[in-house]
Amino acid sequence: MTLSLDGPRTPIGAWIKLSVVESVEIMALAGFDFVVIDLEHGALDLADVSRLVAVASAHGLTPLVRVPDHGATTIQRVLDAGAQGVLVPHVDSPEQAEAVVRAVRFPPRGHRGSGGTGRAGRWGLLTREEYLRHGDTEVLCVPQLESAQAVAAGPEILAVDGVDAVFVGAADLALSLGDSGPVPALVDTALADAARAGKPCGLATVTAAQAADAARRGARFLLVGNDAGMLARTAGRVAAEVRKELGADG
Repeated sequence: MTLSLDGPRTPIGAWIKLSVVESVEIMALAGFDFVVIDLEHGALDLADVSRLVAVASAHGLTPLVRVPDHGATTIQRVLDAGAQGVLVPHVDSPEQAEAVVRAVRFPPRGHRGSGGTGRAGRWGLLTREEYLRHGDTEVLCVPQLESAQAVAAGPEILAVDGVDAVFVGAADLALSLGDSGPVPALVDTALADAARAGKPCGLATVTAAQAADAARRGARFLLVGNDAGMLARTAGRVAAEVRKELGADG
């Protein structure tokens, strides 16, 4: 399933950091629109990606992958595994964005190799033309803006042909500024630049109130927590509630 970022409804997704397919199945049943399988900060490998992508697709979720770096080999392999797009961390310049696009797109726009007998080509059941068209027009290329330099270069990054959207990594943006810089203002700058470019900008949130605020500020797609964090918070709340009901002697 290909994620639409242009409709009136704001798509919501969740990070997947655990290697179990049940995480993806639960996100589908819970009503999320997409998942982002996290190869940058999750203890996952490409075999995990393949399984998680397959389960997401079977349940009607759009499977995206956050790759660990700009490496073309990893980008090609997750796309061959059937990912419907990639989030690429720490893209700080239009030149880096152009290199990422080349890794995502087939010639002549890029240098992605042909792997039509894999999941991306429906194991060879797609025609070559359908396979190439899908890779060039439906797979999402999403650079992450995670530094003041990246936000400053945002208009040029957004102007790169083949960049479909951007995602602002506010946590890394704060780290790059030493936790003392104007993070909200920079996020608003990125949102405004994306709106002027006519391309979606996404943000990560945790709570429903944060998500609603991000949408009001102009975010067009939202990542609302991750599977491990949701499990941890729910487990902590349940344990605390039970202990409270049991009382001091429980």
